Amino acid sequence: MSNITLLDGGMGQELVHRSGDMPTSLWATQVMLDHPGLVREIHDDYFAAGASVATTNTYAAHDDRLVGTPQEGRQARIVAQALDEATAARGAHGGGRIAGSIGPLFASYRPVIHPDADTAVPLYGVLARLLAPRVNVLIGETVASLTQVDAILTACAPFGLPVWLAVTVSDTDGTRLRSGELVGDVVALTQGRAQALLANCSAPEAMPAAIDALLAAGLPVGAYANGFTRITEDFLKDKSTVDALSARRDMGPDIYAKHAMGWIAQGATLVGGCCETGPAHIAALAHAIRAAGHTIV
Repeated sequence: MSNITLLDGGMGQELVHRSGDMPTSLWATQVMLDHPGLVREIHDDYFAAGASVATTNTYAAHDDRLVGTPQEGRQARIVAQALDEATAARGAHGGGRIAGSIGPLFASYRPVIHPDADTAVPLYGVLARLLAPRVNVLIGETVASLTQVDAILTACAPFGLPVWLAVTVSDTDGTRLRSGELVGDVVALTQGRAQALLANCSAPEAMPAAIDALLAAGLPVGAYANGFTRITEDFLKDKSTVDALSARRDMGPDIYAKHAMGWIAQGATLVGGCCETGPAHIAALAHAIRAAGHTIV
């Protein structure tokens, strides 16, 4: 039997669903600002469901995402609010870890527009610096290319915190990043620089192949999948909104838990959910983990 780190589930889609607001290009950031306390409520629900980690609502809290919006120049304020809400939920729960989320620059799933290292490393570093004093781990999420892998790990290195790296893979070929590069090539880039490797924000069916490739690193490995039907062309446009995506109808909590238990059987020790998963998915997964004799840590 294994010790399993149970991550939380999706934040952005959960915020949109609960708020009833129309999605904007600022997605979870705008909803958090318009509805103070709602992020805290979602963190509370994930802890109650069995999660042992709260992931901060800072995935898109980069200056480049804020340019041309009413929130331009307010990155520090946004990050502080997200940290306050995660910290309050952990305090109420009486334990747990906080993972500082660092999403991709400019846009998700679009490695072709990711900037070079000279531009990217300082930008990632700003967010890492704001997060580091108040989190237990930094997590680079939805990492779509080897260039992005290197930039995030370089940016996070100065802060002395464990770094988890979560790559997003092709929904039809889990051996490849969204860039088309091999997941196996992530392993060499992360040696001595990351403390855990995961796959995220991809179809659950793609995760087994990604996990197999990541296990070669000899590090803790995990996965947290999304529940989208597919990533549409409209979502890959500038300043897109989540209106361009739709949820699968075949990814209820019990079905999702079966997928995740298969990842654990492969050797994964960090599991959770990404977009279009919620507290019910995490509760079902927590039950399945304990029923199988594992311990949530």
